[in-house]
Amino acid sequence: MLSLEITVQEAKALLDSKAPLKLVDVREADEFAVCKIDGAELLPLSAFAQEFAARLPDKAQKIVLYCHHGMRSLRAAEFLAEQGYTDVKSVSGGIDAWAREIDQTVPRY
Repeated sequence: MLSLEITVQEAKALLDSKAPLKLVDVREADEFAVCKIDGAELLPLSAFAQEFAARLPDKAQKIVLYCHHGMRSLRAAEFLAEQGYTDVKSVSGGIDAWAREIDQTVPRY
């Protein structure tokens, strides 16, 4: 099986490349209110199974998912792969790693 995880450096390179992709935060709304990566849209894991088909209609689109530490986004990536999505990645270490390694202005919690 292909690895569904990418590093925060790989995620930043993808975002910087301006390649078309959807950046999805699978944390809950209260966490999203604390901090987020610019350009991300919120699709909480708690509502993921109900909303993914309407919110992510293109199964071939590049989708990059993240959460706090990378566990919830990995579950979401595995779920999407099982649904036939072909270009899904989870950011290993989540927004916490992003705040430590990429953008120190992002609040940590």
